[in-house]
Amino acid sequence: MSSLASSTNPAAAAGIPPPLRTREPGRWRGFVLPVAAIALWWAASALDLVNSALLVSPVKVWDTAVDQLATGKIWLALGASLARELTGFAIGTTAGLALGGLLGFLPLFNRIVGPSFNTFKQISLFAWIPLISVWFGLGDVAKVVFLSLAALVPVVVNTCDGIRNAPESLLEVARVYGFTRWQTIAQVVLPAALPAIFTGVYLALIYSWLATIGAEYLLVAGQGIGNTLIEGSEHFRMDLVIFGMFIIGLVGWLMNASARIVERRIARWRGN
Repeated sequence: MSSLASSTNPAAAAGIPPPLRTREPGRWRGFVLPVAAIALWWAASALDLVNSALLVSPVKVWDTAVDQLATGKIWLALGASLARELTGFAIGTTAGLALGGLLGFLPLFNRIVGPSFNTFKQISLFAWIPLISVWFGLGDVAKVVFLSLAALVPVVVNTCDGIRNAPESLLEVARVYGFTRWQTIAQVVLPAALPAIFTGVYLALIYSWLATIGAEYLLVAGQGIGNTLIEGSEHFRMDLVIFGMFIIGLVGWLMNASARIVERRIARWRGN
């Protein structure tokens, strides 16, 4: 019996103990670099290795964080930024799904509009700032328009590619079974294109958040995390700047984690 088990289990035959075979790398390893960076930052500040005006101590940043949270300033700034980001994301994603669907499903529309869109997407996003500021001013409307453009392009590109790259073998099966055009779209093309569409929406979420900070930094009217960075920079408060950068990174990480959770649930749903 033992020889049979060894022959069907290469690890056991090699004499590797079960704990060594099943142990997975600890997730804590991802914290090594951040902890090391903070420790180095703390040491450089404590030993006065760097000008304190340029690199404030972690304690000073912590005190600023406590003050921002206690006074509610960070919540007002973060709320304004997220409201703009989600509005621009929703508008850009909706328009992107519609335009990407038309480009993917209608060859004639693709031949007419596709070349113009390919030219449009080559223009740097920030090159639109002067035009947007003249047309819409420096307020929330201009920022939402800018964020909508940031979300639009990845959704259009990935939606169109996902639709046009539906496996020919699946389309052939649909033809064999006599599917109508709408049945083919609903039961074959869209399910096959769903991963690409989700990738476009995911990129739109990330790009629109990154563009939010840029819009607030360049279109300075109103509140927002970008304006918090500007305030810290203008008053030479590096503690406020570092705290604002930490909040930006934290929100981006939460968005990324949330998108991955949704992606896994969609994958399980498609598997069922």
